[in-house]
Amino acid sequence: MAYLGPRLGPSRIFVPGVSAFRLLGTVGMADMGLAMSRSPLERLDFDNVALKKLPVDSSEEPGVRQVKGACFSRVKPQPLTKPRFVAVSHEALALLGLSGEEVMHDPLGPEYLSGSRVMPGSQPAAHCYCGHQFGQFAGQLGDGAACYLGEVKVPAGQDPELLRENPSGRWEIQVKGAGSTPYSRQADGRKVLRSSIREFLCSEVMYFLGVPTTRAGSVVTSDSRVIRDVYYSGNPHHERCSVVVRIAPTFLRFGSFEIFKRADEHTGRQGPSYGRDEIRSQMMDYVIETFYPDIQQNHPERVERNVAFFREVMLRTARLVAQWQCVGFCHGVLNTDNMSILGLTLDYGPYGFMDRFDPDFVCNASDNSGRYSYQAQPAICRWNLAKLAEALAPELPPDRAEAVMDEYLDLYNGFYLESMRKKLGLLKDEPEDELLITELLQTMHNTGSDFTNTFRSLSQISCPTEGEGEGEEELVRKATDLLLEQRASLEELKAANKPSMDPRELAMLLSMAQSNPALFQMISDRTSIARQLDRLDKLKDLMETSQEELKTQQAEEWSRWITRYRKRLARELEGQSDVQAAQEERVRVMDSTNPRVVLRNYIAQNAIEAAENGDFSEVQRVLKVLEKPFSLQPGLELPAWVGDGGGEATKRGERDEGEDQQQEAASTSTARNPVPYDSRPPAWAHEICVT
Repeated sequence: MAYLGPRLGPSRIFVPGVSAFRLLGTVGMADMGLAMSRSPLERLDFDNVALKKLPVDSSEEPGVRQVKGACFSRVKPQPLTKPRFVAVSHEALALLGLSGEEVMHDPLGPEYLSGSRVMPGSQPAAHCYCGHQFGQFAGQLGDGAACYLGEVKVPAGQDPELLRENPSGRWEIQVKGAGSTPYSRQADGRKVLRSSIREFLCSEVMYFLGVPTTRAGSVVTSDSRVIRDVYYSGNPHHERCSVVVRIAPTFLRFGSFEIFKRADEHTGRQGPSYGRDEIRSQMMDYVIETFYPDIQQNHPERVERNVAFFREVMLRTARLVAQWQCVGFCHGVLNTDNMSILGLTLDYGPYGFMDRFDPDFVCNASDNSGRYSYQAQPAICRWNLAKLAEALAPELPPDRAEAVMDEYLDLYNGFYLESMRKKLGLLKDEPEDELLITELLQTMHNTGSDFTNTFRSLSQISCPTEGEGEGEEELVRKATDLLLEQRASLEELKAANKPSMDPRELAMLLSMAQSNPALFQMISDRTSIARQLDRLDKLKDLMETSQEELKTQQAEEWSRWITRYRKRLARELEGQSDVQAAQEERVRVMDSTNPRVVLRNYIAQNAIEAAENGDFSEVQRVLKVLEKPFSLQPGLELPAWVGDGGGEATKRGERDEGEDQQQEAASTSTARNPVPYDSRPPAWAHEICVT
């Protein structure tokens, strides 16, 4: 945790060169009271370099508009009614030199951290960017709900590792949900508790999982309301406006460079700053000098500098998506405007951690084509890098960019295999490891095994050693029983393999693919159809299988893989003088790589529903659990409301007119059978729909 420097209590004021006695003699009692009650957020040292180095829109007219020749627009955050904290992340706020406890108890804290009041030195602005959304260039997008507050200088004593990752010496602060901007399009710039809690919790768990990410400092909610139709079902209701504080070295993204794009050949849209090449050069200089100073220093020739910069972005992106794959994380909306120029996980919307392993897992219910499925993420990130390369031309020569892109696949595979070997406890590299990993994932897929818990269980499978008390067959049987605990039931697999497309629609599209391929290409694609047919085949087989037959098949599959795995583990011990130490190191590596708990959708949903019912304790509890995702935490195994009977949530509820339907839904979490945070999801979890 970052060192915060000497803490100044409410009864102590520090003024360099002035003694406390002289201060008392020269300052009035009223001023003394003001000084002592000063908000810690008023002490933040802002240095808003981005607004000095990049062009800012000269117009301050309200309303949505095209912003030409600028990277930022000045905005005025819109105040909330009675803002109050839901939760804060002490670790994230420490990046700014803030004490979470002080901020939580600061009467002005919720106002400052919701944008309802502007901190001294803050200069609220919204960033202009474009993006390719679901493969199509969308033109101007920009911060429609997020608001740059400024950049806070890194406090003295910050962890050197953090300074290495953030060489700028500043942390950018944003509030998300503080009202409309020139980029809000048809929206109101507000966020609600659901989306705010999800972004807050996932930003933090990704950090504690060791995945590069933007951070979240707090969630504030309020008595202000907006109308939302959660499931687009025609049943809208009022929800509380809420705001997340986001922290990162910068929130610039691939789409930041797409504001210079010429008219797109497919959509006809162009970037608002097309033709302003001097701004692109200015932005590249700013990004490289500020966030990649080693590249700036080591490459005096401009083209070579730009190629080195693109290569580093490519490398960070390959490493990031490999880390996503290894923790079962699916982003959900991997548009170019959601890709960080620093290789951070950015913009948490309809994300999801996989429960049952499925390469075709799609966490975003709006992604009907599966473009952003789990297995598609590495290829999509490469596609997005190609769009970034296009946006950087001619500053980045296309032939040089293509040569860099050719390195992507090998780099990604290297990062992925390195992490997967650790997950399996393979500390030596062998060429056959890739096949062993592939066979593991295939077995997990065939048996519908839980991704997180299966990997966590692998450390309980022992390496073969001389003098084992039990025979090989018995040890394999025990390991098989262990992994079978994470398998899916027959009914779960039937539900998972039910085609999402109506059979009549599928038959029509199959016919059209033969008779009118051009029309078929316009309304569907062969990959989606193949996926539907594969599901139908699997469902047909499952319909002809009993639960006992399925379990026998699953046991046989696991036994075959475990036998191969133990043979590979035996080779880990060859040449080891201390077998016990080698075994312990293997388990240590595995248990620090395979998390016990991740932010599954049902865990987030329980916290959201409790918060919507006025009880914020579950959000705070889940954050505490997620801060140590690899560790067993006695006393934190179950949700906060277990044993409370829902009384606390009811007692703290904030019912008011128009919220009855929402509050009724929010109370359902207390009626469900609780499961531990590290369990497979309960039956009701598959009903959760995130768009």
